[in-house]
Amino acid sequence: MIRALCAALSLTLAPGMPAAGEPVLTSPIACDLGRDCFIQQYVDHDPTTGAFDYHCAPLSYEAHKGTDFGLATLKQMQAGVTVLASAPGTVKGVRDGMVDRIYSTANAAEVAGRECGNGVVIDHGDGWETQYCHMKKGSLTVRTGDQVKRGAVLGQVGNSGRAQFPHVHLSVRHDGATIDPFDPDGVITCGSPDSNTLWQDPPPYRPGGILDVGFSDAVPDYDDVKSGQANATSLSANAAALVVYGFAFGGQEGDRFRIVLTGPDGTVVDQSATLDKAQAQFFRAVGKRLKRASWPGGTYTGTVTLIRQGRDIDSRSARITLR
Repeated sequence: MIRALCAALSLTLAPGMPAAGEPVLTSPIACDLGRDCFIQQYVDHDPTTGAFDYHCAPLSYEAHKGTDFGLATLKQMQAGVTVLASAPGTVKGVRDGMVDRIYSTANAAEVAGRECGNGVVIDHGDGWETQYCHMKKGSLTVRTGDQVKRGAVLGQVGNSGRAQFPHVHLSVRHDGATIDPFDPDGVITCGSPDSNTLWQDPPPYRPGGILDVGFSDAVPDYDDVKSGQANATSLSANAAALVVYGFAFGGQEGDRFRIVLTGPDGTVVDQSATLDKAQAQFFRAVGKRLKRASWPGGTYTGTVTLIRQGRDIDSRSARITLR
């Protein structure tokens, strides 16, 4: 069993830590980062009750001690996405058997002291270790004492423990202190991130992005959007309405969320909404009711764009054909 998985640790990063024995990390998740998966939250560098990441941006939360590699929907998790060892080492501890479900106040007591959920800790020597949290129940493939190579399969991404979306939380520690692999010396200079990281190939930083775009014949329920069940694979030309929705992460106050629906006859709807507060994840939907016998047959495209201070942060499109 993992000892003190996700236990409270001092968030003291280690300025000037020794280079000897530093692990070289690769991605802990088998997916196309930026397309099939994303980094939603980073290590918190704010010593106060606020939170900011190594870019001095708000992609973190109070005392967050790791990097969250997330999936867009629960449907992806159910299909199975592999968790990989980021560096070679010895398995120090494992935990399995915790159910995958959205964390809430209703089940908080059940995960108290086991917030990491199902997970693995790997010892890399010289006081270095990595921890992989929130893995899928029954998916773990390693045992305590196993020797693992870089990229070894540890299990699958899940939603166990204190998790509100499917992801693998990667923590890096040196002599018990939390280390941000994107800024291992812990010295933050806003606007000038450290070029020295623990990554073999540093994942690109995304200040927010579009997770999913889909179609429906009505405004979908948010739970269905998050699960991946909201997106209609086909719609009739007699559908009562055409709705496009966008699901996104990393929203900041003042961001504009633009949704455009075009069809065979041109633009059907083009609307924008401005976020009145920061939101870790959110969705918006726009559409139009049928006011004729049927919709023109053909291909319809929904394009969703996240705009910040006049600049496009991310944009993604989806298509559907009505017959």
